[in-house]
Amino acid sequence: MPELTRTDRGRMLRQLLVVLAVTIAAGALAGLVWEWLWTPPVGVVQDHRWLLDEAGLRDDFAGTGTYIAVAAVAGVLVGALVALLFDRAELVTLVAVVVGSVVAGWLMYRVGLAVDPPDPRVLARTAEEGAHLPGKLTVHGRSPFVAFPSGALVGLVVVFLGLSRRRPTGE
Repeated sequence: MPELTRTDRGRMLRQLLVVLAVTIAAGALAGLVWEWLWTPPVGVVQDHRWLLDEAGLRDDFAGTGTYIAVAAVAGVLVGALVALLFDRAELVTLVAVVVGSVVAGWLMYRVGLAVDPPDPRVLARTAEEGAHLPGKLTVHGRSPFVAFPSGALVGLVVVFLGLSRRRPTGE
């Protein structure tokens, strides 16, 4: 195996940092899209507590479902994009996408919560009886957090295996 030159190592480090930055930025943008697409369940204030009715309980899962959908699509898009742009050092791209997509999924969650309406349980303490308040954006369980990394790996694999610009040697 040939020794890597200083230029090659510098190029790979830049590639790693750019792929990480693109992936993490996509996670922040996906957090905004997640909150924008989500429809909050509406609950009612009773005895200074916020309660959901049957329809509200069904709608409460929408935060998780929307998170999964947005994270998977964003992951596929960012994985495919960086695979198309950086198809020379595939292992560097793979490592950066795996690490970056885990961070991006977490950041997507944090950004979505940051732009979310205030917690209705807190507002209910001082709200009038019978007032209708929108719910809080949530993700139930831990399994939805694999959506971004899974999508990113799918996008990466599709491009690396199906659309690669490289040709086998000897042609």
